[in-house]
Formats: sequence, C-alpha cells, structure tokens
Amino acid sequence: IEKIRPQLQNDGGDVELVSVEDDGTVKVRLMGHCAGCAMSQQTLKFGIERALKTHIPEVKEVISVPF
Repeated sequence: IEKIRPQLQNDGGDVELVSVEDDGTVKVRLMGHCAGCAMSQQTLKFGIERALKTHIPEVKEVISVPF
C-alpha cells in the first residue's frame, strides 16, 4: 500500500489499509479525491489490486469499504 499511495496522493487522493482477511480479501478505504472519483473502481481493480497481487500472491481480491 505504501508504494501505491504516492501515485494516488499526486492526484489528490489516498488509500488506507483497513484489514486483510483470512480468505485473501484486502479491505481498503479510498480517501480524498479517490473517494468520489468516477474512476475509483478502475483505480481499485487495475491499480491497487493488480499491484498487490503482483507482490503478494495470496491476495485474492481488493475491495473498498466506506468510512
């Protein structure tokens, strides 16, 4: 997550790790501009999820949880 955050922060957004579940689901909270951005699902799936799966094969899915 820390490697992804600077990219999001450059666009006025941010991401917070909420939890990692036993089934491989990672829960994150999108913040700042990312929270209301129309592209947030693409950022979540093709940015955050892809990066985490590349570095941590046990990750099965990344989902966003509300505040």
